[in-house]
Order: sequence, then C-alpha cells, then structure tokens
Amino acid sequence: MTDLRALRRKLRARRDAIPASQRIAAAMAACANVLRLPELQNARHVAGYWAVRGELPLLGLLSALPANSRYCLPILHPDQTLRFAPWHTGEPIRANRFGIPEPEDVSDALPPESIDVVLLPLLGFTRVGDRLGTGGGWYDRSFAFRKAAPAPPLLVGVGFACQQIDGEFSPQPWDVPLDIIVSEREALRCPRYHRRP
Repeated sequence: MTDLRALRRKLRARRDAIPASQRIAAAMAACANVLRLPELQNARHVAGYWAVRGELPLLGLLSALPANSRYCLPILHPDQTLRFAPWHTGEPIRANRFGIPEPEDVSDALPPESIDVVLLPLLGFTRVGDRLGTGGGWYDRSFAFRKAAPAPPLLVGVGFACQQIDGEFSPQPWDVPLDIIVSEREALRCPRYHRRP
C-alpha cells in the first residue's frame, strides 16, 4: 500500500526544487497548452485556482481566455464542497480558513455542475488520469458526480511535468479521475476521457 504522506512529501520536494527561471517558463508553456485545448474555445465558465505553495500559476491565462469565457475561482462552501465565483484581475479577494485567496464577491458563485472546464491544481498525476492532491478531498467531493457521467465539466489537471507519478500510487475509491493533464510539455488526454457510465 502506498504511503501517501511520504509520496506527498517527495512530490512537494520535487516541485520546490524547480529553479525560479524554469518555473516561470514552465508556467507560461503550460498556460499556452491549456489555451490550445479545443474545449476551452466555447467554454462559458472556466474554473481556475489561485496558486499557493508552489502550484503552477495560471496568471498567463487570465488575459488570453476567449472573450465569451468567465474565469472563476473556487470558494469553500459549508457543505464541504466548492463553489466557483467569477473573478477578474484587480477585484477584491480575501483569505479563506486555509489562507488561500478567494473572491470577496461570491454573489454569483456557481455550483460545480455549472462549470464547463475546471483547471485543478495537483501534487502528482499518473498518465492514466489519476490525481494526487493535498489530501483535503475538496475537488473529489465537489466533482464526485463525474465518476458516473461524462464531461462537462471537463476536468483538467495542471502541474509541472516532474509531478508525474510512475508506478507508486493507487487511487482511492473516492478519487475522481482527470480527463486531461496539462504540463509544460504536453496536454495529455487520459484514457478515460471519453468514458461513459
């Protein structure tokens, strides 16, 4: 059985070891790979994230999204799932209980089912679409309905190529697989992308 705490420590160390210049170049390349996804072109609501603790930043996306898209950031909901509030650069934010910035105005927050494309942060990934997060389960709870239904929302894991896990991770029954994984090297369509219930 995989020691997930040890694996998370290993992956954090691997991610933290990326030099600043490579980190910036990788983030720009990964954002360019996201922007090339055909599914993004007609997406009305695109959920991103505010990069913290070494996650791959998405700032390169904000000014380049299609004109018809609204960029949303996750907010914590009392039912232990996420909602997604539209946000534009410069609008007020506040830190949630984990210290992660959220939009201050959540009056238009959307449920997970209303998002077209979700960009998920990750600590690790496998090439078949398994995602290892930080362990809070927020994304798995929020998108549990996707285990029995095809996209939308399209679930796109975003991270550095060095976060790939090879043969040392078995997903848990509650883990929701990804449709696509984007890094600075590629946009990988996972085998389960066209799965049906």
